[in-house]
Amino acid sequence: MAEIDGEFTMFVRERGGALLRVAYALAGNQHAAEDLLQNALAKAYARWPRIRGDAEPYVKRILYHDQVSGWRRRARRVEVPVAELPERPADRDGGQEADLRLLLLGALRALPPRQRAVLTLRYLEDLSVEQTATLLGCRAGTVASQSAKALARLRRLVPGLDELTSRSEVTR
Repeated sequence: MAEIDGEFTMFVRERGGALLRVAYALAGNQHAAEDLLQNALAKAYARWPRIRGDAEPYVKRILYHDQVSGWRRRARRVEVPVAELPERPADRDGGQEADLRLLLLGALRALPPRQRAVLTLRYLEDLSVEQTATLLGCRAGTVASQSAKALARLRRLVPGLDELTSRSEVTR
């Protein structure tokens, strides 16, 4: 084990600067580059006995893959800074909203699992009919019919649901 530690330490001393430059070129700033390189070196250390003869290309490949994965994660998140926080409506009754949430939760629990899954994927996760069908391993027509049946049952279980969903005050 001491031999592995010594070899790895020597590799980092000799090639660390060059690897940090690659990480900096990928990340665009010093702190992100250091984090990226640190993660890559930790992964490389775990595989050191297998890669010791050809470690630098392996570490560079980790750097590229980790940075691209980071771009993908950040691309999915959309943050929009605003100067002022939006105001909350003053005329909302928190008790009524809580009662409604409990009623909806009970109604959702009363649905069969497949219908609950369809509603969750379609309306909470905002997936398309095709994406939902793929995830559930069924046809798009099945998703559409299960969705219609589930919504009809929810309308029966929650009086005034249509009125509530037509307003823009609906919260999740």
